[in-house]
Amino acid sequence: MADRSRKQSKRPRDLNVRAADTVARATGQEPETVPEVTQSPEPTPEERHAAAVALGRLGGKKGGPARARKLTQEQRRESAKKAANARWSQRE
Repeated sequence: MADRSRKQSKRPRDLNVRAADTVARATGQEPETVPEVTQSPEPTPEERHAAAVALGRLGGKKGGPARARKLTQEQRRESAKKAANARWSQRE
């Protein structure tokens, strides 16, 4: 079996740029150089945490009361029993 290395290829990963490069090499033209795309810096963990908290809070404030209005009392009781059983079954 052939040895396949995981080294990065010198060819561009974008399909359109790669196709243009292949055509340029096949026709003998000089392939255009594509500038490297620089990515924006990663947000710090504190910034990510703040954003996640804000999104979770928005959904939680809406979702809980909406679900409570939708469920009947019997359905809420069954859901609570199932949750309690799941919590207590882990302690055994």
